[in-house]
Amino acid sequence: MTFLALDAQKNLFTLQKSQLQFEQTLVMSRANYITKQMGYRAQELEEEDIDVDDDPTYIQLQQEESYLETRQDSLDSQISLMENEISSLKNLVNSNIKSYCTLNLIGQ
Repeated sequence: MTFLALDAQKNLFTLQKSQLQFEQTLVMSRANYITKQMGYRAQELEEEDIDVDDDPTYIQLQQEESYLETRQDSLDSQISLMENEISSLKNLVNSNIKSYCTLNLIGQ
């Protein structure tokens, strides 16, 4: 009956993976918004003949974009680890079910 506990753990990991994927979607959406804002700001600064490296707003947008890229990489890694764990647990569950069924057949 070990397979029941393993399956419960697999389901928990699947739920956590879904939460990470949702967060990843939010981060990607925010990153796209920031990229658009940077483009708009760069255009405004160009019209005013101001260097983007001298503009605090543009610098802040760059920093946030950098943070979001780092967060995206972190989420990618976490999701990959979860997928590996889920796959391993799935194999363990199947293996334990087969063993359990074999023991039941032998025991009868």
